Amino acid sequence: MDLFVDLCGVVAPFLGVVCFLSPIPTIRKVEVDKSVGSLPLLPYSSMIANASVWVVYGLMKSIVSVWASNGAGVLLGAYYFTIYSHHSKNVDEVFFHRRVVSGIILLVLLMSMVLRKEVASEIIGKMGVCFCVILFGSPLAALRTVVETKSAESIPLPFTVATLVNCTAWTTIGLWKFDYDFNIYFPNILGVSCALAQIALKIIYNKPVADEKRLPS
Repeated sequence: MDLFVDLCGVVAPFLGVVCFLSPIPTIRKVEVDKSVGSLPLLPYSSMIANASVWVVYGLMKSIVSVWASNGAGVLLGAYYFTIYSHHSKNVDEVFFHRRVVSGIILLVLLMSMVLRKEVASEIIGKMGVCFCVILFGSPLAALRTVVETKSAESIPLPFTVATLVNCTAWTTIGLWKFDYDFNIYFPNILGVSCALAQIALKIIYNKPVADEKRLPS
């Protein structure tokens, strides 16, 4: 068990980056099609917000593996958000997400500067828990479309599989390496559950929507 925990501690930061990289095939297809299709914006806006919160938490807790991997998430999330925004016809949705994400980042930075370090890190950690849940479950925002069309094309499989592997590793080290750090292991347990639910939907509704441009699965 100790060997497995040590292995997870080594690979978890890299798996985190892989998880952040996984939407690239979908975003590239958006660029080619010049349309976002039924793809939701929430996975990319929540990626920016979530990673930003964990960068600050990692810095305050001096956990290099947390802030370094999530720093990559901020940059990649911003790239995905930009491409999505450029090809989305829903300007109001994009503007709303941009305002919310900007507000979250400003709030976290303000708390880190104004509050005592122990208090700020605890509050920011709990915020990170909430945003992790949103990020990992965000592909399920298309659940209604999946059920109505009986097609799971709107659930990006690369991101879902990467999330499953990534969250398994972080759950392991959150429990056994970081002495049961709730802010790390709890959201990742939920991430594993959400990923499994999305994979189940992919298996059940594994067929394309007729007469529509397909996004990569």
